[in-house]
Amino acid sequence: MVSTPSSPSAPRPPFDPADPLGLDDLLAPEDLAVRDTVRGWAADRVLPHIADWYERGELPVIRELARELGALGALGMSLEGYGCAGASAVQYGLACVELEAADSGIRSLVSVQGSLAMYAIHRFGSEEQKREWLPRMAAGEVIGCFGLTEPDHGSDPAAMRTRARRDGGDWVLDGRKMWITNGSVAGVAVVWARTDEGIRGFLVPAGTPGFCAPEIRHKWSLRASVTSELVLDGVRLPADAVLPEAEGLRGPLSCLGHARYGIVWGAMGAARSCFETALEYATSREQFGRPIGGFQLTQAKLADMAVELHKGLLLAHHLGRRMDAGRLRPEQVSFGKLNNVREAIDICRTSRTILGANGISLEYPVMRHATNLESVLTYEGTVEMHQLVLGKALTGLDAFR
Repeated sequence: MVSTPSSPSAPRPPFDPADPLGLDDLLAPEDLAVRDTVRGWAADRVLPHIADWYERGELPVIRELARELGALGALGMSLEGYGCAGASAVQYGLACVELEAADSGIRSLVSVQGSLAMYAIHRFGSEEQKREWLPRMAAGEVIGCFGLTEPDHGSDPAAMRTRARRDGGDWVLDGRKMWITNGSVAGVAVVWARTDEGIRGFLVPAGTPGFCAPEIRHKWSLRASVTSELVLDGVRLPADAVLPEAEGLRGPLSCLGHARYGIVWGAMGAARSCFETALEYATSREQFGRPIGGFQLTQAKLADMAVELHKGLLLAHHLGRRMDAGRLRPEQVSFGKLNNVREAIDICRTSRTILGANGISLEYPVMRHATNLESVLTYEGTVEMHQLVLGKALTGLDAFR
């Protein structure tokens, strides 16, 4: 038997198409403040220019943007101390949504800086390394990059060929890294190399003899992002260039897990931008004498997109609360990255169909987000790798080899 309340219930809030599940109710005022601050910055500094940057295939003001993001506290924002904001995992996730709603390249700049380069130094570096690099990186004065992927070894980093050998009291590095975000503008590179004692991480300052970072051109995705190759030819480093607390693959993989968490949120930002564009277009574009949003097939598309978008945001929020509680597992990050990027791409493609031919124009963000997400789908772990991570967790059987 269902009981009825003795007093009238409070009036239900109106349905909000921008927040159909009422997810904002899960956020504290300080969470909303972070989100709104980053959203306002992106609207002012990125959105008016991003189509032009994308078309030109460059991010000409990357150093200026890095300093502004540092002033916002967005670089290494979930790290503690050394000039970092010490924000919650959920707040960092909300920032990633707003950055990627502007462009995946901007979120990648922040993710690589904070979740890869700074995180590696913060977690595995010496106190001297942390004091030397982290405050300047948090302020955006120094940009960092993360060198793990190689030309012939992406999903299998254990097979890397970059080597570091001891020579007296120094280390000497030889090898190449590929598809490195921020590479050619970085003041310091976190480079992972094979040594006689196993895989180790090294801090390579820009300008070190034998080290260069030529930019990769002719990209059709993440065009408003700096992507480079790292070339190490007899790079000599002092003994204190090694990250002392990182030994084996567990070091770089833990950094990747932190970066993947940001992608779980960020992909929903790109999806949200496309959905909002499609919804606005559907209510203003007329065919056969009325708005196309009044046709059943268009409404079905919009409904399905809204469901997957807000399910993805709810999943990201859940994982963020688990991270803040110290209970987030790598398999759960794979769950989020696999689902949210895959659904984000589908939302972008469906949005393109609603816009018709206009969907391929840079006057709208849809095609730009769709092509960017093709990179997001495979970096920080391909679909297949995350499927196998979950498959192993579910069955207890390792199918990687």
